[in-house]
Amino acid sequence: MSLGSKLLNQCSKPSGWLGKLTLWRMNGHHSKVTEWGLKHVSIQNHDTILDVGCGGGMTVARLAAIATEGKTYGVDYSEESVAASRRANRQSIEAGRVEVLQAPVSHLPFPDRMFDLVTAVETHYYWPDLNADMQELLRVLKPGGALIIIAEAYKGGKYDRLLQRLEKLKGIMNYAHLSASEHSELFSKAGYSNVQLFEEYDKGWICAVGRKRG
Repeated sequence: MSLGSKLLNQCSKPSGWLGKLTLWRMNGHHSKVTEWGLKHVSIQNHDTILDVGCGGGMTVARLAAIATEGKTYGVDYSEESVAASRRANRQSIEAGRVEVLQAPVSHLPFPDRMFDLVTAVETHYYWPDLNADMQELLRVLKPGGALIIIAEAYKGGKYDRLLQRLEKLKGIMNYAHLSASEHSELFSKAGYSNVQLFEEYDKGWICAVGRKRG
């Protein structure tokens, strides 16, 4: 396996010492795009929120700092990510305001209609079945609840040339490389309504928001 594919695998499922380094880098590198993306949804202090692919836990911490009277959950299928996210949110976990679980996006350990908001930052690239996984997130949303996907890489964006190189690794691992319009279609086909798309081309950022009909 090439170095590039090894690094891409670490982004998908961090493990070992390289995984710890990757998660530390993610926490810093994703901060600004996350802050920008979250401006496109309304978050109330009593909301119940889920961050899918929570990585190093900084998005969970950011959400918990807003939803101070609600509860924020994080899930990741990487054991290393769950441990890192729990460390980053130790005090909020002890206070009962945050919970971090190991689980795949395809089979979430939550009942129907539980969450006001679901967030996914730099993670949907690696989901095993995008349409089915979007429907699984729709299942756990409350009627009127929102899913926001935030990313800093997309087909036709600023970093398109780099992403075209990653396309060559598709035979090694699953990697979804979507255009702006394909992001919108992804939401619509999975059953979301009021789909909105936002781009910051100069920074290579994109986010899409859709709601559960209610």
